[in-house]
Amino acid sequence: MNSTGGHPPASPAILTVPNLLSCTRILLIPVFMALIVHEGTELAGMLLFAGVAATDWVDGYVARRTNQVSELGKVLDPIADRLAIAAGLIAIMIRGALPLWAGVAVILRDVAVLVAGAALLAGRGVRVDVRYVGKTATAILMTAITAIAWGNLGLPLAAGARAAGWVLFAVGIAESYVAALWYLGDVRRAGGGPAATIPGRENG
Repeated sequence: MNSTGGHPPASPAILTVPNLLSCTRILLIPVFMALIVHEGTELAGMLLFAGVAATDWVDGYVARRTNQVSELGKVLDPIADRLAIAAGLIAIMIRGALPLWAGVAVILRDVAVLVAGAALLAGRGVRVDVRYVGKTATAILMTAITAIAWGNLGLPLAAGARAAGWVLFAVGIAESYVAALWYLGDVRRAGGGPAATIPGRENG
């Protein structure tokens, strides 16, 4: 039995504007990675990465405003988020613009959630929706990583960007681990009962 928490039910539609936005974000990942890694094009790469990060909220917002919330979108949106942040981290670490420990702290959290969630829900046909706090943490971390790398790459206003980035990183990483614990609690409850959806933030 699925619970929608007062939201309209998700549709089985595939060709929707929000899904197109999510796919576009995924397709832009190798582009901003190449630009960041290549010396001399890092400014364009960081601006593109920032743009992809900023649209984290757009596809879900469009889906809700246009009644285009879909089952595919609920999966595609968080996948686009995770792929974008992981790819950005890898490219930025290759350039030496982010300490290894900071990148590992972010990636390790995502891997732990993915593995634990898959293990607990394997074969049950249960989907756990993304919580609002998790989306907020992702947005903060994307902003923080962009600002830190911007500063370490010596781009305009480097010192201010780097300082603001580390403050945001501390907030975002703490919030992301709290969100992970809540998510795993949702997963455990869903895995222990009948197949169900644990409602969170509706995504496109």
